[in-house]
Amino acid sequence: MAPPNRSHGQKSIRATLQPRDLMAETPVRARAWWARVVTLFPETFPGVLGHSLTGTALKEGLWALETVDLRQFGEGKHRKVDDTPAGGGAGLVLRPDVVGAALEAARGPGPMLYLSPRGRPFDQAMARDLAAGPGVTLLCGRFEGVDQRVLDHFDMQEVSLGDFVLTGGEIAAQALLDATVRLIPGVIGNMASTEEESFSDGLLEHPQYTRPAEWQGRTIPEVLTSGDHGRVAAWRRAEAEALTRARRPDLWERYRRQGD
Repeated sequence: MAPPNRSHGQKSIRATLQPRDLMAETPVRARAWWARVVTLFPETFPGVLGHSLTGTALKEGLWALETVDLRQFGEGKHRKVDDTPAGGGAGLVLRPDVVGAALEAARGPGPMLYLSPRGRPFDQAMARDLAAGPGVTLLCGRFEGVDQRVLDHFDMQEVSLGDFVLTGGEIAAQALLDATVRLIPGVIGNMASTEEESFSDGLLEHPQYTRPAEWQGRTIPEVLTSGDHGRVAAWRRAEAEALTRARRPDLWERYRRQGD
């Protein structure tokens, strides 16, 4: 069910943020990557996404962020968005009619994802796939979750950041968007740097060093100052393999199988 005034149901970042914030006056480039976020707390966006590389790219219109305030679609005088679980139990569940109306207002090109601890683990491969598409629509859950019927109706994919539970999906949504937006062409000046990051080739990233050459009695490994690019590359690969083997045996087994 749509709210009485539909024009207030779908809020862009221009409407939900103060004039001093990013995108208040910034036009979106043609064919920009779009993120649409359904949330009870639109004021929490762009959050950290408004800073550093993602913030600059947002200001320049390389990507666009739109928030849809779930509360505006709520029922009755108090804009109620939840109800008790069918079958009993603690907590509250987001109503399908309320969430459904918000998703109809928010949906655009690209997949529709629900941030959920029971979802498919989010990884670098998914970030690359999302960045290569036109955009994404994200649903941030709260309370005990969302009525399953609305997830089935919109064929939403559930995505998890890990085996832990947050109070809501907003932090997870920002993390997913940060990992994805930085892979959009033009966001990072030197895209070659993303090719050597953790998970880019199935391994954790090798250790990094910079000046000064000595700090607290610790020195930069000699190979990194040798000027021998072949030795440097071999050292970095060996370090990445050793770290992955020690810290992420699951990744190491997957990587090892790829080489068989």
